[in-house]
Amino acid sequence: MLFKVFPVCELNRLFAVLQSERIVGPVKKGEDQHGRILYDFDVVRDFSDLHLDFTQTIHSAKKYFLPYRENLCTFTFKDGDWQKEVDYGGSAPLIFFGLHSCDINALNKLDKVLLGGRYPNSFYAKNRAKMFIVGHSCTPQPFCFCKSMGTDSAIHGFDLFLTRLDGIYFAEVLSARAFHLLENIDCRDPDSEEHRRYLEAIATRESMFVAHVDTSDLTKILDLEFQAPVWKEWGERCLSCGTCAQVCPTCYCYGVEEHVDMNFAHGRKEKMLYSCNLLDFASVAGGHNFRPESHTRLKYRYYHKHRGFVEAFEESLCVGCGRCGQSCLAGITVPEVIASVRASKE
Repeated sequence: MLFKVFPVCELNRLFAVLQSERIVGPVKKGEDQHGRILYDFDVVRDFSDLHLDFTQTIHSAKKYFLPYRENLCTFTFKDGDWQKEVDYGGSAPLIFFGLHSCDINALNKLDKVLLGGRYPNSFYAKNRAKMFIVGHSCTPQPFCFCKSMGTDSAIHGFDLFLTRLDGIYFAEVLSARAFHLLENIDCRDPDSEEHRRYLEAIATRESMFVAHVDTSDLTKILDLEFQAPVWKEWGERCLSCGTCAQVCPTCYCYGVEEHVDMNFAHGRKEKMLYSCNLLDFASVAGGHNFRPESHTRLKYRYYHKHRGFVEAFEESLCVGCGRCGQSCLAGITVPEVIASVRASKE
């Protein structure tokens, strides 16, 4: 990894150099009932619309590489025969400008499943193929527990990562394209004083984390407390609305539907992202539901992220961004749930 520094005023030029491709970044979307600004990822055409000082976006950037709805294939029926077409397409280049470390790590985790797993997802690979990522440091919010999950910093999965210091950006350069990109702006190697300021900024940021999740021996505790009564208590609060999965940067469960025209001339198979908290998630042909109770569905969501994924990839699927707790209509948060399960063994 190489390190560079450049004046804050040069960021506009960097944006302009990248503007020949589609840029997605954090923009203002409105205000909540308390007057707080709401941010979300969207296509950015003007540098002035880019808000790198954002706290947290409502949704993750997931919809740009793992769409909520996606056609898997189409069918054509004619003269007693049928033809199937699968279009993986060629994704247009995409620039992510301003991803926080938690969202970068979320992409790294999805890559393990959807690219490096036994059955790679060609549609996901298509969307990831021409992606350039510019990361940006953040200010921890009261609900962020990414430090507990080990995702408060990113060491790979990006091309360029920016940390703002007084008057300059300290840039971590991880790809050849990023290195040559910086040649277009006023950029230089950092001196020892700037290295010190950068390390101080990192230390200051780490001290700002408030939310915490104790992950020590968590997989073992989850196994021991599989029948803990607290799961039913949380299940009684859960509305089974699936909001948590919609805002989560790592949820990838999906369903598949087939649609056939009334004249039987055309058909298509469509994939849609789903949630394991929804009532019919575990329903099968014949009408049987393997998880009819809300507390069972909620429990398995936690077991997938903090138990099953750990067994498969030796790390949790959760990145600690806190979006699920912020969006949950019932006020259910990961730190509270995990703490209550741990307390069950005492």
